[in-house]
Order: sequence, then structure tokens, then C-alpha cells
Amino acid sequence: MTERNELRLLPWSGPEGKPCYLSTDDRGGYMSRLADNIEADQLDTAVHLLKHASNALDDQDADPEDLRRLTGELAGTLRDVLRVATSRGHLLGASELHLF
Repeated sequence: MTERNELRLLPWSGPEGKPCYLSTDDRGGYMSRLADNIEADQLDTAVHLLKHASNALDDQDADPEDLRRLTGELAGTLRDVLRVATSRGHLLGASELHLF
């Protein structure tokens, strides 16, 4: 999965919000599968939250407190999705090196 000395950005943060990385060549290993499953859950959550946000924006009578809460959830989900995109983009870049 990773080149030697290449690290996979994991879909969760460590202490103090610092990024966590995995160094492994085992795409089917426990930690790789766990990260894949968590990324899939995070992306699925983003799909559902986007639908909810779209509906809330169409609701002229939406409660301001509900909208603030939704904004917080959207921000957290966006952070997760950006982490997934960064990780997968980095992995794609590493994979493309194998083609040459």
C-alpha cells in the first residue's frame, strides 16, 4: 500500500489533534482495513449530512439553533472528508509511481 518510508494519513487524530499515520505495506492488515472502514463511514456521514443541510436551507422556518448545530456538524464532517481526500490523494500519487 505504501512505498517504503511513505506513511498513510489515518482518518482520525491523535492527542492534541495531531495527525496519525500508518506505515505498512499490508493493504489487508487490520489497521488498513480499520482505516478503510472508518473512511467509508465518514464519507457516508457526509452524504447524509449534505442531504440534511440541503433540506434545512430550503426550510424558511428553520430554527437558528438547529442551523448553528448543523453548521458545526458540517464543519466537522468537512474536516473528516478533507482528511480522507488528502490521504487517498497521497496514496494515488504513490500508486502512480508504480506505473512507471
